Amino acid sequence: MMIIAGLLAISLAGCAPGPSPVAGTANEEGEMAGFWQGLWQGIIAPITFIVSLFTSDISIYEVHNNGGWYDLGYMLGLAASLGGSGRGSTTVYRRRRNRYVD
Repeated sequence: MMIIAGLLAISLAGCAPGPSPVAGTANEEGEMAGFWQGLWQGIIAPITFIVSLFTSDISIYEVHNNGGWYDLGYMLGLAASLGGSGRGSTTVYRRRRNRYVD
């Protein structure tokens, strides 16, 4: 059992993301993606993902970004495009009135 748990832990640790060597560097045009570009790319991420399955020139995440601000914009845009508004957590439950009161 310990061997299986160890192999599972090693397998999961291999999936952890590492640092990007091009993060914080400009692209060929001398630009880095910021908050607004991250927001836009997060909004169009579902469509971009489908296109990226058939085209090797398209990726869903800009690697030449300015770090945390791009990531925040990307996550907000992704949440907006996938319907993550938080309305599900504010569901109001109503009591049913007993129609057959003695």
